[in-house]
Amino acid sequence: MNKFAFRTTLYFALVTIAAVIALSGCGGNGNNNASESPSTPSTSSAPAAGGATKEITVTATNFQFDQTELKVNKGDTVKLTLKNDNGNHGFKIPDYDVNLKNGESATFVADKAGTFDFACSIQCGTGHNEMTGQLIVQ
Repeated sequence: MNKFAFRTTLYFALVTIAAVIALSGCGGNGNNNASESPSTPSTSSAPAAGGATKEITVTATNFQFDQTELKVNKGDTVKLTLKNDNGNHGFKIPDYDVNLKNGESATFVADKAGTFDFACSIQCGTGHNEMTGQLIVQ
């Protein structure tokens, strides 16, 4: 096989693998088997004394979150949980180093005032870019 044919074959193999990965995101059948155990929860920072504790569960479906605006007070300890009702979605708040998969929780202290974007962190299909919202820390 000459170099050109090898490179062409390698290119098409890589494109095919990338397509399979991209299409395996949110388009699932939404059946979450109870026998699957969720991954170890991620924790971005230890809770601190001070503010209230807010427990928030965000539910994802194709292609939206049930809440697009989360409001907490500066100093609050936030326990955030992601629940997928339909499809395969993630939940990411980069400014607070939160990146959840279905069934996972993260606990962090809202120590920075402002508005922080969140979004689906798993490429889930045609509506993926619409799965956004804001964490508002007052």
